[in-house]
Amino acid sequence: MEGERSIVNWRMLLRVIGWLLMVESAFMCLPVICGIADGGRDLLTFLFCSLVTFGAGLGFTTIKAYSSYMGKREGFLLTAVTWIVFSIFGMQPFLWCDHPFSISDAFFEAMSGFTTTGASILASYDHLSLSIHLWRCLMQWIGGMGIILFTLAIIPKLNHSGGMQMFNAEVTGITHDKIRPRISQTAKSLWLTYFFMTLACFLFLLMGPMNGFESLCHALSCLSTGGYSTQYQSVGAWNSVYIKIVITVFMFLGGTNFALIINSIFKRTGRIIWSNSVFKVYVFVILAAFVVLDLALAFGGYVTSWQTVTIDSLFMVVSFLTSTGYTVVNFETWGHFILVIFIGLMFSGACAGSTSGGAKLDRMIILLQNCRNELIRAFHPNSIQSVHLNHKTVVPEIVNKGVAFLCIYVLIIVVGGSILTLFGIPLVDAFFSAFSCISNTGLGAGVTGYGESFEFIHDAGKWILALLMLIGRLEIYTILVLFIPSFWRR
Repeated sequence: MEGERSIVNWRMLLRVIGWLLMVESAFMCLPVICGIADGGRDLLTFLFCSLVTFGAGLGFTTIKAYSSYMGKREGFLLTAVTWIVFSIFGMQPFLWCDHPFSISDAFFEAMSGFTTTGASILASYDHLSLSIHLWRCLMQWIGGMGIILFTLAIIPKLNHSGGMQMFNAEVTGITHDKIRPRISQTAKSLWLTYFFMTLACFLFLLMGPMNGFESLCHALSCLSTGGYSTQYQSVGAWNSVYIKIVITVFMFLGGTNFALIINSIFKRTGRIIWSNSVFKVYVFVILAAFVVLDLALAFGGYVTSWQTVTIDSLFMVVSFLTSTGYTVVNFETWGHFILVIFIGLMFSGACAGSTSGGAKLDRMIILLQNCRNELIRAFHPNSIQSVHLNHKTVVPEIVNKGVAFLCIYVLIIVVGGSILTLFGIPLVDAFFSAFSCISNTGLGAGVTGYGESFEFIHDAGKWILALLMLIGRLEIYTILVLFIPSFWRR
């Protein structure tokens, strides 16, 4: 049969993509409600885009697959293609809204949303309709836990059709723990936890100075650690201690391994969390960075109020570590040393299995332990050293994969930054923009003085940065493996 003879089961891939597009079309209906409340602005735009997306998805699902088998190759390919297809259809509202974007800008904004990067080409938010605001934050919420993971939760039949391969290709981390016996059950548990945590964040924000719409948008982008806001000044626009505390707490939860949270909830004990070595390091890094940041602020003379060295500094540390990218102060004026601290947090990222970007603390722990072991072997060649994570010995294969990941991660930043310089972007700004996008933090080149947003980047540069966002969100291997010739051979 064709499905068995072909290297890739394309027919089944297209059918699954069709189901995914119909899911995306359903999400597009939600901004329609905002369009009604906003005097009809962009209402027809989202109705049209929803119908186009649903029609395309329905067309794909009519393709007859001779086999439902999906192996590791299909898992990698489907995951990569899905995120691109979602961004292509997700950029439609930006093309047809009452203040339309260019194609390059629309795709950049959509990819930034789905990958929870939070980078934007917008220099002002004043002209955006409520529907566009909601769609931007909704994209981040969908991408935060994962597009494929959502589909595995609502289409259980995929549990038998390469579900494990798709799960491993999309979920962040060096290892992937199944919370339940079946992948579909694990996906449901993750998404239900994600949903109720978002709901809790919304309700807490609603008790502050934000209105209902603002609370909803920030709850969606906070738990996804995406960072899109309804105000150009980000969270700092409200200047509310209460709002800062609530968002700091939920950014922290967004950067925590969701499997760890779920296991703690089901077993009703906090010991599971506190016995997790990665979580302990996560808390330690936040506290250590908070103390160092406060000392740097004090010695640099940047302390203007009690909030600067308490709420604001802690907020910024958690925001950078979880790759959310929210800001409450103009930190660019805090000096270069503080920017170095933030760059270190961006590189590290939070826990694997969370919605955060970056290299992940799990890999950083493995790297540091492996370096220590190599130093010990330098003067004790016959000693047997091993790497431990969460009280378990990490097999050499995982250690090698983690170290290779970090090396490739840095190499991609170098290559990406170098390519951006071809488009006239200053060296420092080019490398920072590449680093910001692959880490899914999304801070613009304005940090280094090149401009206030990514609108100043050449169109070709925006496509390069969009690719870096995708590589960062899918953690490198899922994308780069497609460029290996052996992937396409039997």
